[in-house]
Amino acid sequence: MEKNGKPNSEDRKLQCSDVSKCFQLLESILDGEMGEEGKEILKEKLDKCQPCFEHFHLEQAIREVLKTKCTKQPVPNQLADSIRQMIQESK
Repeated sequence: MEKNGKPNSEDRKLQCSDVSKCFQLLESILDGEMGEEGKEILKEKLDKCQPCFEHFHLEQAIREVLKTKCTKQPVPNQLADSIRQMIQESK
């Protein structure tokens, strides 16, 4: 069921058909590489796919913590990748 015109988690698919492609897209959007078009793609993707929704929010949280708590500089991609891998391995 939708609340306030937004799908809830029960309305999202639980399996993503192309996880690696979607995660690359979401990371490009988070990196600001896709502009306004990317924001619309992101909204549609997150509304439909639970794994992408979860990945986006996890990635966003990791980047925010690293950016604000560890340094005042952008997070190096290699560091974010390493942390992401450790989190995935712990699941």
